[in-house]
Amino acid sequence: MLASGRHAIVMVLGSSMAASLLPSLGSSRETPKLVQTYRISQPNPLQLTPELSFQIGVHAFLLWASVGFLMPVGIIIIRMSHRVECIKSLKVLFYAHLIVQIMAILLATAAAVLSLINFENSFDNTHQRIGLAVYAFIWIQPIIAFFRPHRGIKMRSAWYFVHWLLGTGVCVLGIANVYVGLHAFHERTSRSVRPWVVLFTTEVSLFAFIYLIQGKWDHMTKEGAILVEQVAPSGHLTSPSSNQKELTVAS
Repeated sequence: MLASGRHAIVMVLGSSMAASLLPSLGSSRETPKLVQTYRISQPNPLQLTPELSFQIGVHAFLLWASVGFLMPVGIIIIRMSHRVECIKSLKVLFYAHLIVQIMAILLATAAAVLSLINFENSFDNTHQRIGLAVYAFIWIQPIIAFFRPHRGIKMRSAWYFVHWLLGTGVCVLGIANVYVGLHAFHERTSRSVRPWVVLFTTEVSLFAFIYLIQGKWDHMTKEGAILVEQVAPSGHLTSPSSNQKELTVAS
């Protein structure tokens, strides 16, 4: 009797303790879920330390100098050679194009190395994915340029088209990624990037204007020459009265 009574008391106490512990265990398991949900729903602003701010600035400057400035300048330089007939001038423009593009590739490579060392590279956002494509294509371009066929060969036209398409595509893609990077920086830090967007847009618009003018320059000069030829004869025509005066003076 006493033993059975003790067992009953122990079972009652155990059940009551278990009932009191179960809610606490359940709440302890649910707490991380609530914290996790809270963290996911809240924005994750980037805390800019002086070191991180310097690294981002260097990365942005290198990419701007590479794909936002030097590559467009290199494209404009090589397009200038299309209207040059002097061999010496052609060589100067060609080597200037070559040097500028090599500098652009080296700066882009330095930006990629710094990005891999200093930043998180999960490639789960648009800026990093476009950057990876730009880094890949920017190194394919000099390889294609190295295997440039000589003039007069049938493959020369196909090579020129691929070289032009890839170079222009890398330049456009890189410029677009600069805008994407500025937008991502604003989203992560809530800092205004409007002055940089305005300055960069002004520069890109200037390059685009020069590019379009180069394409239409030959047509404009030809139209101007035709207009001069049409106007010039009429300017030398003399009236009959003036001819008679000249004859009278001569006699």
